[in-house]
Amino acid sequence: MLNDVKKILSGDLGYYGYEKTTWELHDLGYIINKKKVYRLMKEANLLLIQERITTKGQRQFIQFRCVDPEQPLEYLCMDIKYLYIDAEKRFGYLLTVMDICTRFVVGHTLKYSIKKTDVVLLLDGILQGLKAKGVIIRNDNGSQFLAHIVREYLDKMNVIQEFTHIATPEENSYIESLHSSLERELIHRNWFENIYHARMLVHDYYQVYNFKRKHRSLKKRSPYHYIKTFFPDFSDKHPFAFTGDLSRVAWDCEEDRGATCLALDENPENDEFVNQKNQDLLLN
Repeated sequence: MLNDVKKILSGDLGYYGYEKTTWELHDLGYIINKKKVYRLMKEANLLLIQERITTKGQRQFIQFRCVDPEQPLEYLCMDIKYLYIDAEKRFGYLLTVMDICTRFVVGHTLKYSIKKTDVVLLLDGILQGLKAKGVIIRNDNGSQFLAHIVREYLDKMNVIQEFTHIATPEENSYIESLHSSLERELIHRNWFENIYHARMLVHDYYQVYNFKRKHRSLKKRSPYHYIKTFFPDFSDKHPFAFTGDLSRVAWDCEEDRGATCLALDENPENDEFVNQKNQDLLLN
């Protein structure tokens, strides 16, 4: 049993504590309670060490729960949502960034774990070429968002980072509403075979969400049609442009105001799958 515990913790689940390790052992056919697993892991020095999160500088907390941006890409919000991969009996983590003004999902990535570097890479794909000075992004107090590298990157890009107050998800209600729709309209209606299948469905859902789904807050328009009130030349015929490595999908609007990442995320183990998916999209 100890060898199986070590195998569980040596992979992507290295952050698991004794309780979740017990769940994994149950899937392997073991009949054991979490107290015994705790003792076993303690004797083998395998218990998860809880590290205290430390940050540089003082956090800027949200002052106004509701905001009214004057134009797109002025005020962003981001959050991470659990997504259960049914066939693999494990959770994936979906990081999404949304523009508050237009409700346009400007970036997302789905992985078995979201790290601080994933946050930086996604934000960099969104902010490249954008005059980011004065842009505000709000998020909760997750360790990925509190990380030094994330805060230093945003500071370098002259982006203001706002944190919600503890235990107040309503302060990030814009993206919470998006996640609620995602849960109701996609997750509850589908069985996910693996994370690649989930990526395809999430990507397709966000395409519909951005370009077709009407929003009451946008006066019964889709985010895309609302964007056209700001950028009339924004075209739905060729809304996406692929970067060289085919791992990101970007959209450009007039005057080269920047790019936003809307594709299957980079995954060295999934290059063939990503490239095939992107080629299919290009053909369509």
